[in-house]
Amino acid sequence: MPGPSDFFRELDRAWGESSAAPIGLRLIGSTALMLQTHYQRGTKDTDVLESVDLTSDVQRRLLAMAGPASALRIRHRMFLEIVAGGLPFLPQNPTWREVDPPRHHVRLYVLDVVDVVVSKLARMNANDLADIEAMADLGRVPHPMLLARFRAAVDVFAYDSRAADLPRFVEHLHRVERDILGVEESEIELPSFNY
Repeated sequence: MPGPSDFFRELDRAWGESSAAPIGLRLIGSTALMLQTHYQRGTKDTDVLESVDLTSDVQRRLLAMAGPASALRIRHRMFLEIVAGGLPFLPQNPTWREVDPPRHHVRLYVLDVVDVVVSKLARMNANDLADIEAMADLGRVPHPMLLARFRAAVDVFAYDSRAADLPRFVEHLHRVERDILGVEESEIELPSFNY
């Protein structure tokens, strides 16, 4: 079954223009998990976080080449989506890992497994739960690190309009702790004005 590696290999070949530095794509979600572990599951989209490399011209070209209406989507049954930088539930400084091998025109940086898990605690649908459980089964979600990164993400969301969502994210964390990691639920302090 073709996967994200094949998709990005073809995108790199198709890019066709050389520049001083390759374009950095910061991948989040299940694609980031699949590119840094042996985990595989079907997915139709791959989320790329906005960054300084993604000028409006680059974004237009990426979406034309690999977006929902592209030939690449038809061949790979996968397409690229660009996600606003402030949208995901992440710490102020997410941890990124470059994926080998480096490509000629496009460099891939994947969000660290624990940061992906933290980001999935916001939505927590069936696929998110399956991804989290798979990462826990692979031993890639140490509880102390999960807590530290979750608290760092809470710090980012605590003082803006998204703060009202934090109690639900804490419930999702507790579910993962209890049902997947088999540990006691952690006490998470939220600013009192959130209630």
